[in-house]
Amino acid sequence: YAKCGSLEHAHQVFDKMSERDVVSWNSIIAGCSLHGHGKEALRLFQKMEQENVKPNKVTFASILKACSRIASLDQGKKIHTQIVKNGLESDIFLGNTLIDMYAKCGGIEHAHQLFTKMPQRNV
Repeated sequence: YAKCGSLEHAHQVFDKMSERDVVSWNSIIAGCSLHGHGKEALRLFQKMEQENVKPNKVTFASILKACSRIASLDQGKKIHTQIVKNGLESDIFLGNTLIDMYAKCGGIEHAHQLFTKMPQRNV
């Protein structure tokens, strides 16, 4: 439902789940981010953390895209800090997503710094 843009149905299914793991959280967060509901994606991410579900690189990529969509540089920087704390800063996928977020949120210098520090670059 979330991927197809039926966020209302996705929320109904998600809210009825007795147990939610990182995959179910990623699905709803990614759906919100993909369909222009960045603030809702951020709200869900905070709720996920409150429920002690550990985010993975898919979670971080989705939430960074949400930050890009709503041009929230401050939130993006907080997520970047969490990525570093989780030891995921060398992941090329997240590196590209971070560069994209910084560039779209007006942090061109940060984007350039990340790009030059990337151990591997791809398209």
